[in-house]
Formats: sequence, C-alpha cells, structure tokens
Amino acid sequence: MTPRREFAIVLSAALAVAAGTAQAQTKSAEQQIAEAVSPLPEGIRAGAEVRAFAEGGLFTLRAGSNAMICQADDPSREGFHAACYHRDLEPFMARGRELRADGMTRPEVDSIRLAEIEAGALEMPSQPTALYSLSSDHDAWDAATGMPVDASGLYVIYLPYATAESTGISAQPARDRPWLMYPGTPWAHVMISR
Repeated sequence: MTPRREFAIVLSAALAVAAGTAQAQTKSAEQQIAEAVSPLPEGIRAGAEVRAFAEGGLFTLRAGSNAMICQADDPSREGFHAACYHRDLEPFMARGRELRADGMTRPEVDSIRLAEIEAGALEMPSQPTALYSLSSDHDAWDAATGMPVDASGLYVIYLPYATAESTGISAQPARDRPWLMYPGTPWAHVMISR
C-alpha cells in the first residue's frame, strides 16, 4: 500500500469518527421538534412553528399552521427548557432576546421594552395570549412518554395591564393556584404551575 493510500484511509477513518461524534452530540430535527412542542396540549402540537438554536441564533426548523411558536431546547445551556407562545407575543419575545444578547440585565430589558411599548415602537397583543413551557435540571428524555424526565410545567396567560383588582387574581406567588405576575404592566400575566 502506498503512503498516499494509507493517508487517505487514515483521513477517511478520522472523518468518519468525527462525523459520528458530531451526530451523537446533535439531536435530530425530529427529536428537536418533539421536545419543542412537548409543553403544548396534544391537539395543537402538529401545527406549531418550531424554532431551533444554531450558532447564528434561532432558525425555523418547521413552519407552522396555527398561532403557536415553539422554541426547542438550547443545547448550549445546561438542563432542558422548551417554550411555546402565541405568535402575537413574538415582537415582545424577540426584543427581549435581542436585548439579553447585548448583555442587558432583566431590569434593563424590562425598562427598555416598557419605554418602547409606551412609545408605540413595540407592539403587545391587546387580547389574552398563552405561553406554555417545560423545564428540567437535566436533559434526559423519556421516549415512552415523549416528555422530558422530571420536567415541571409553567403555563402563562398574558393579560395586558391586568391587576389583582381588575381580575380577582392574587398577585401573591403560589404553586397551588394561579397568580398574577407583573400586575399593571403590558406583560402582566397569570402564572399556573404544575
């Protein structure tokens, strides 16, 4: 065997090992879609748009046919988190992602978004809209149930400018009942844990 042929065989083997390692570290599109839509009720999963993370940020992995947008788990972060929200919340969510990517803190992000909403530069839905999420401290997946292992769910209903007085929903945080977070703000929302 010539040295050139030996080099080609060694190079091919190294590339095959590298490709196998990369595949083992990367989830298939089907797995990412299943994980991304897992927070949603079964009946609306098939029509949800799915976005996944890549080096350049979020990209559309699957087009949607209903009002929901789901974000797959970010592989660069520890644990598991998938969230789905109504498409009318996208400008608000996108602006938050943009500001956090610029290194801003939560109070800074909230302050900027509030100023932009009040100035009419950032649109928030005027009707109630939903957000569903599942989170876990690890990324283990149970193929039998189609759900992340030990995940806790959080369900949110955005009610712009809602208060405890206008809704009768307490603003006191609780795990055993719904409660109102950020009352009086454009992103006031009812929190429902499971």
